Amino acid sequence: MADKTKRSIDIDAPSDKVMDVIADLASYPEWVSAAQSVEVLESYPDGRPATARFVLDAGMLKDTYDLRYEWAPDGKSVRWHLIAGGLQKAQDGEYTLVDAPGGQTSVTYELTVDVNIPMIGMFKRKAEKMITDAALKELKKRVEG
Repeated sequence: MADKTKRSIDIDAPSDKVMDVIADLASYPEWVSAAQSVEVLESYPDGRPATARFVLDAGMLKDTYDLRYEWAPDGKSVRWHLIAGGLQKAQDGEYTLVDAPGGQTSVTYELTVDVNIPMIGMFKRKAEKMITDAALKELKKRVEG
């Protein structure tokens, strides 16, 4: 599997508000351009999603896959990994939130994806960069909007 793609952005909101938006998976189709649908399959006792099914349509890339989530007790990070996929054979990701001065939050998104079709590493890294950049910009817009 390739190295992780890692991107960061500052969002003008406290970390708990940012994490609430990240945790509301069912609302992703409202603000994540490639998410056609998201179904929470299982939740933890605190209500946070444990597993979810995503239907993705990013133009030439269409996929349905299931992710398992692990939420940090302090509310500052969430990790996920692929448990069932079509086009993908692996996906590992993480959002990490750091409180910044002035009520801002620095958000870092790390992502590694491996697909079942042959793909040149350069193209895969470019796709990961596009995914992480879009995700962070869309998250910022949703939280600040």
